[in-house]
Amino acid sequence: MSIKLAIVMPAYNEQDCMAEVVKIWSDFLDSEFTLEETRLIVVNDGSKDNTGAILDGLQPLYPKLIVVHQKNGGHGNAVVHAYQKAVELNAEYVFQTDSDDQFIPQDLKLLWEKRHQSDFILGHREVRHDDPFRLFITRILRYSMFFVYGTFIMDSNIPFRLIKGDFLKKLLSQLPNPVPFAPNIFLAIMAKKAGQELFNIPIVHKERATGEVSIRKMKLLKVCWQSFNELLNFRLTLNNNIKNLK
Repeated sequence: MSIKLAIVMPAYNEQDCMAEVVKIWSDFLDSEFTLEETRLIVVNDGSKDNTGAILDGLQPLYPKLIVVHQKNGGHGNAVVHAYQKAVELNAEYVFQTDSDDQFIPQDLKLLWEKRHQSDFILGHREVRHDDPFRLFITRILRYSMFFVYGTFIMDSNIPFRLIKGDFLKKLLSQLPNPVPFAPNIFLAIMAKKAGQELFNIPIVHKERATGEVSIRKMKLLKVCWQSFNELLNFRLTLNNNIKNLK
């Protein structure tokens, strides 16, 4: 069996929107990839609410839904596990998004149209509905990446990215161990340095209607400092990482 597209997403305490998110992305796969094998992979990252139970209840209703439960390891850890599951299934393309219902499935088609031009394509939130402090920290990280790597990426950590499956497999093999706090940033840097055109396609970002952001204020500042140090250390091995991608 050949899987054309696997959509992957982490989930943590999203009980209020989880059923709707699974429905809209499943409906999208059914309507846009009618003749293709597709999967929706949701990794429940040790949710403390009813997210896990909701996902288990949804699985019999959606044949393409794959639910993975794990102990809480953080967003980045859950994303990597979701990627690994898609790679195990030999998905030709892997699309990552979040489970907080802030993105529109139809925007995936904008990235899909470019799939033959690049193995790694990013969306870009021109209008981003997040806390001002979070936006400020994101801006700092963006310029920190430019300072450390000489690489300017508009939205390097965006959870709206389309990656060729075999290229993703190579990227994952080059990630630091243990998994960094924000692995999507590392994947974007490696892809850019390997010569991929990221496109940074403008997409819609909706306001969060349910749940709450799990990382706030000082904790966010702390993890950003952690990410910056991880990026500095990763720079020492980057050239060898890039060689292994070609």
